[in-house]
Amino acid sequence: MPDDNPTKSSGNGKSAFDPDKFRLRRFVEHLQEIDELEVHGEAVPLSGLSALIEAADKAILFQNAGPEGHQLVANVSGSRSRLAAALGVPEDGATAELQRRLDNPQPVFYVEPEEAPVREIELTGSDIDLTKLPFHPQHAFDGSTYISAALDFCIDPETGITNVGARRLSLRNKTQTGTNVTAPSDLQRIYRAAVGRGEKLPISFAVGSHPVDHLAAGMRIPTDEVKLVGTLRGEPLPLVKSLSNDIGVPADAEMIIEGYLDERGYVEPEGPYGEYVGFYGAMHMDPVFHVTAITQRRDALHQSMLHGAGRVLRRMESAQLLGLRNETAIFKLLREAGFQVTQVYVPPASAEGQHVRVAFDQLRPGQARNVISLIMARVYAAKHVYVTDSDIDIRDQHDMEWAMASRFQADRDFMVFTGMMGMPMDPSLESGLIGAKAGFDMTMPMSRGGQLMATVAEAPKIDAPARHQTVSQALEQGPMFFTDVMSALGSRDGREVALALDELRQQGRLMRNGDGQYLLGEAEPGTTGLTEDALHHISMDPNAKLHALSKTK
Repeated sequence: MPDDNPTKSSGNGKSAFDPDKFRLRRFVEHLQEIDELEVHGEAVPLSGLSALIEAADKAILFQNAGPEGHQLVANVSGSRSRLAAALGVPEDGATAELQRRLDNPQPVFYVEPEEAPVREIELTGSDIDLTKLPFHPQHAFDGSTYISAALDFCIDPETGITNVGARRLSLRNKTQTGTNVTAPSDLQRIYRAAVGRGEKLPISFAVGSHPVDHLAAGMRIPTDEVKLVGTLRGEPLPLVKSLSNDIGVPADAEMIIEGYLDERGYVEPEGPYGEYVGFYGAMHMDPVFHVTAITQRRDALHQSMLHGAGRVLRRMESAQLLGLRNETAIFKLLREAGFQVTQVYVPPASAEGQHVRVAFDQLRPGQARNVISLIMARVYAAKHVYVTDSDIDIRDQHDMEWAMASRFQADRDFMVFTGMMGMPMDPSLESGLIGAKAGFDMTMPMSRGGQLMATVAEAPKIDAPARHQTVSQALEQGPMFFTDVMSALGSRDGREVALALDELRQQGRLMRNGDGQYLLGEAEPGTTGLTEDALHHISMDPNAKLHALSKTK
């Protein structure tokens, strides 16, 4: 068992940890307190779970699922608000809190089996029966029934380091499941090496875990990943040795399914399965997982995850989890590169991070293109990157549409990257994993800085006390916009200001500059004079413009 000198249980046989603090059931109770949980008390057949899960905007708890009457929860990570609740912060503070925790690594410590709630019930040998667990059909054309919320813990025999990932399990029989080890991952690398040595690879799957544990499983940080679980919890992680292997697993999980991937390699078809892009992933060859023990709490709460449902990708749990992870990583990447980033957002419907939005303060021309290029180089999942000025709320689709309409020119601001590695199972790819990616520079050209046409139009704020008695007195101080004149006179109406300006116009004393400000000057009585810069910028009939120019001269 890897140790690295973890803290052991205290001398009295009891360790200082709260076995319920990061328990899934406790978090579900919290979701109910904050009105983020839908409860189904009636009996629901396993075949009916997925339709209800897909339709639920909140987390959903089934109190009587399947013929065994299991308690099962889903969608616990299906929104940013729920993930923020799991981190104990407001919704807009999730990214910063995640980064804070990553900057404060936590250790692990081991507890004795009798102290670990997940060891309250132990099943081995003929007592193992996976068919009594709530594997359920999740998409219309899936290859079997599934548990979709498993976290895999395994030790790399070559390094002694624990790898943690997220995996699905497909039911084969009482003691065997399929699982997906085809996508590039540390587990794939570790398993292929074991097969090359002709060895089985022990794995323990945790089923029923707090959302922060799922966040940790999605991190790609070169470290002993079991420590990441404690780090994202914000405190040391209690582990217990698995019953039938030497893998340390969270002592406060709901259930652990222990076993091994056999040494035969990729020998059995697995899938199809509804994947993260909202379409089906094809059937492929995968290893077989053999179960050697099941341990669980007496009142274990089962867990399912909404995954791959095309019409509701925005609520897909892996998209929410990986979105938060990617936002944190990209924010740190760009800040370390010296960019003045104010916000990063990965829309949850973009299939696990294929769209990235960045808002930042551009200090020099071309920086937006540098931001796009850096993300493309370092974030392999990114397919489309949108960069805006920091005044845009990149979480608001209306703001994004406005930025695209008002600041983007396709021949100037569109970047295409060809021959790039794409995401597996992207249905838009015609063959292989090589495709094109695109960047959208939706920032205002810096050459437009300070111009009225690059200034956001908003409602006026007219609340200053009167400083002058007449419009003429106000304009003697210099050029003013109409509402500035109102403020100078303490006007709460404006119509009398328009009449006063017209009086100056009739007197031949009213001028306007290129920004539309009013000022005093000499003009033909009854007309508004134009300054030199106004004549260069104003839109008017060419003949009229020539007339105005000669009149001014």
